[in-house]
Amino acid sequence: MQQGGNNNEAFSLKTRIKRLKRDVNKWSVFTLAIVFFLALPIIFIGVELFSGPGETWGHIVEYLLPDYIWNSLYLVFICSILVLIFGVSSAWFVSRYDFLFRKQMEWLLILPLAIPSYIVGYAYAGIFDYGGSMDLLFRQLGLEFIRIDIMNRAGLAFVLSISLFPYVYVSARAFFLNQANNLLEASKMLGVGERKTFFKLMLPLARPAIVAGLVLVLMEVLNDYGAAKYYGVNTFTTGIFRSWFSLEEPQTAVYLSALLICFIFALILFEKWQVRKIKFTSSKTNSTQIQRNEAKGAVQWMIFLVVFLPIFLGFILPVAQLIYWAVITASTVFDMEFVMISLQSFAIAIASAIITVLFALILIYFSKWSTLSTIKNISRIGVLGYAIPGAVIAIGIMIPTLALDKWLINMLSNFGIDTGLIINGTLLALLYAYAVRFLAVAYNPIDSTALKVDNSIPDSSKVLGVGNIRTFFKIDFPLIKTGVFSAVILVFIDVMKELPLTLILKPYHIDTLAVKAFEYASDEMVMEASIPSLFIIFTAMIPVIFLNKLLIKK
Repeated sequence: MQQGGNNNEAFSLKTRIKRLKRDVNKWSVFTLAIVFFLALPIIFIGVELFSGPGETWGHIVEYLLPDYIWNSLYLVFICSILVLIFGVSSAWFVSRYDFLFRKQMEWLLILPLAIPSYIVGYAYAGIFDYGGSMDLLFRQLGLEFIRIDIMNRAGLAFVLSISLFPYVYVSARAFFLNQANNLLEASKMLGVGERKTFFKLMLPLARPAIVAGLVLVLMEVLNDYGAAKYYGVNTFTTGIFRSWFSLEEPQTAVYLSALLICFIFALILFEKWQVRKIKFTSSKTNSTQIQRNEAKGAVQWMIFLVVFLPIFLGFILPVAQLIYWAVITASTVFDMEFVMISLQSFAIAIASAIITVLFALILIYFSKWSTLSTIKNISRIGVLGYAIPGAVIAIGIMIPTLALDKWLINMLSNFGIDTGLIINGTLLALLYAYAVRFLAVAYNPIDSTALKVDNSIPDSSKVLGVGNIRTFFKIDFPLIKTGVFSAVILVFIDVMKELPLTLILKPYHIDTLAVKAFEYASDEMVMEASIPSLFIIFTAMIPVIFLNKLLIKK
């Protein structure tokens, strides 16, 4: 009996191995290897936790950690309220009503995304500073200027909110535009007013879309370093920088990074819970685009002011301040060194965009060609980097690359070869970090485009004996090139704007426009920061307008 049981177990094991060999082809192995490669920074953060905290961890926990937690929660709470007010109200008004300059407002509301939050922070600091734009304006009008102190936690929350509300606006507007018009008509026939229809019907239905946009906002809030540092607010990200560079405690930085990751994943779980909780509210009826009501008289002007306010605060006012500064400082800032920094920024952003898009294409199509049924879900682990703050990814790369460099230097020294850092502090590490951070930005537009391709077309090619790679270049790629082009542009802009990750990992001899603007502001030369800031903004405006056109088409 015992022997029979052992034979059955051996047979079962052999059967499982055969099934595994049948299900796992080379594409499955390649996909798993790439996912592992892209997840390495987070894996190393987890591994380093077992090494124990640094010597200053006790000091951090007692004196600084409560500030990090309280300030982060404060920013999350206040920013949530403000972006919901700005984003949802604007989305509803431009979707539901026809009013003065509505078409122009639709795309202007997205433009604040073109300005990094730290640049908006610099502009507002100058506007409300003593001797700043508001002070000068009040003097010209013969009025006494009442100075508003914006360089604090509340000011930071305001700056982040007016910079990031378009995430909520875009998500909510996409929902409102495509919501079933018959629901609104039924509400009207029942004699329900516009206000009650919005709060009781449309707002609950739009909650999944609104929550999705809100979670993106809060991820960016927790990722921010430039604005928080400039405004003197202690957050997890500023704490990570302080631990690494000022206290020289990598282990403490790792522990803070792990806590920040917990914050982020709590937000992601909250989003999933909210969407699952109200999934039953999704309309299964044939939807028609929402019909707009024409606003007239005082109502039209009220709607215009409500929609114009976030545009003015989030784009027009800060850009006007930067242009004013740029006119004053252009002769001193715009030189050959600045041209070289601009070219370096563009080159790094283009290279990063190409590499990141290649990773996205590989993950999407290798998982598609895989015979393992679960590989598609596994491949999406590789896109989690966008949820992780740049400073955390940088720490996850710095620690292992420093250890590897130390080993390589010691090994090569035995052969009389003297080298400096080989991987850490090089362009290679920086490009890898950008790929980890922004893979989701490239993955999503390509994947959504690839899903629309009729599988019968590439399948016919395979039936004729044409391989996967050749089929991809001959058939798939021409059909998804729009998605690929969109991905390249979006990654390019995100890399141009990225600050914390670049500050930690950039090579010593290389600067970017974002780093240069930050350095000017840190050296109390905020006026000079306007030139690199405007270059970033005007470069970012192109894909933002492009994104709006895509939304309108859809």
